[in-house]
Amino acid sequence: MAQVISSSRARWYDPDSATLDRRIFSDPEIYQQELERIFGRAWNFICHESQLPEPGRFFMNYIGEDQVIAVRDRKHQIQVLLNSCPHRGNTVCRAEQGKTASFLCSYHGWNYDLDGSLIGMPGENQFYRGDFDKKAWGLGKAAQVQIYRGFVFATLDAQAPPLVDYLGWVGRLGLDMVASSGDIEVLDGVQKNRIKCNWKLAVDNLYDWYHVKVSHGSALRIGLLTEESMAPDGQMVMLGDYGHGIGGPGLSQAQLNDFVERMGNGEEPSKWYDLQAARRLDQRTRDELGPVGARSLGHPNIFPNLWVTLTRQLCLRIPRGPFETELWWFTLLPEGMPEEERRMAIFIANHMFGPAGFLEQDDGENWSHSTRGAMGNATRKRPLNYQMGHGQDTVVGDPSGQNSIETVVNEHGQRWTYQSWQDWMTADDWPSLIANHTPAPTGVV
Repeated sequence: MAQVISSSRARWYDPDSATLDRRIFSDPEIYQQELERIFGRAWNFICHESQLPEPGRFFMNYIGEDQVIAVRDRKHQIQVLLNSCPHRGNTVCRAEQGKTASFLCSYHGWNYDLDGSLIGMPGENQFYRGDFDKKAWGLGKAAQVQIYRGFVFATLDAQAPPLVDYLGWVGRLGLDMVASSGDIEVLDGVQKNRIKCNWKLAVDNLYDWYHVKVSHGSALRIGLLTEESMAPDGQMVMLGDYGHGIGGPGLSQAQLNDFVERMGNGEEPSKWYDLQAARRLDQRTRDELGPVGARSLGHPNIFPNLWVTLTRQLCLRIPRGPFETELWWFTLLPEGMPEEERRMAIFIANHMFGPAGFLEQDDGENWSHSTRGAMGNATRKRPLNYQMGHGQDTVVGDPSGQNSIETVVNEHGQRWTYQSWQDWMTADDWPSLIANHTPAPTGVV
């Protein structure tokens, strides 16, 4: 019989039994709380600063269900504005990206400058009789906008800690895995598709190396990928405050040394990790990633919903209600990448993940059925099992501070995601979250 969630420390996720109340994937009230308590507080990835090279350049994104415009203003500062006119709530921008001199509401013609300030409206003197405070009615703004290594983040909460503190070493490492190889070029166009699933299941999956041989069996059968490269037994997990994590394949120090020596001698790639580890050949890159980070070939998640992939892509899992998620795929490549490598990287970006991705189609179908299983009167009352490796592994400390769990396929990343999610959902504000969130684990996990 399935175990009932009963721990005094649990509300939805029980850390003692490693079981989860699946109603978190279907309850409309929980979803509304997520928009306020998670997306409304967190530092949310918006775009890369290279997408806004000059004043007037803008890029549309979402913070939860709030549509926002990232734009470089006339002072060359990046603003993140709510795309909603304070007059009747209409959007002031319809294009996904581009360049503009101002933002004009198509309903009544209220006009906003690049910094969000209201600069004019029809009939200001005649209809409003010259008695109107334009300074008080500009577009809403993100409370804070900060940049880490070119990645633009915004938060709607003025109490949120600085971005670098929020990311911590795990979140920063996740972004360093993309940025440490040099200047980045963001390809035009973001691949977007919707899946009938709860956004958390899409996040859950990026740590999941248990499903690979089953869900992606067709990719193995046709030789798109090898079994060893898709699901190596050696796994590394790194967990950081506020829900950030990295989980997936990892190299031992001996394997990394072997790789560097063989590639330095001009040998052709022959082992599963050779192609994935190619960016670790440069000593400067390894130094930036750190002694443990340089050995990780896993998937980082920047809480709540930014996946950094080994295919040089970022994927946002944007909530569209409790039963639907919109996936946005950004492709980032090193500037000056050789043309042949560039073409191959773009091919992989188009055909591995995303709406035409061979793997993502398998995953999306599973997520939608898992979400459907949280909607039934009987099924939603039965908890989900997250016990793989629970209480059986140990966090190993490193003098660098990069602590890791080095083990086999496991569910440490998923458990950490739901424990942290629960911390966010039960905290009243940022001071409460800072004071009471579960610290990154040490010892036996």
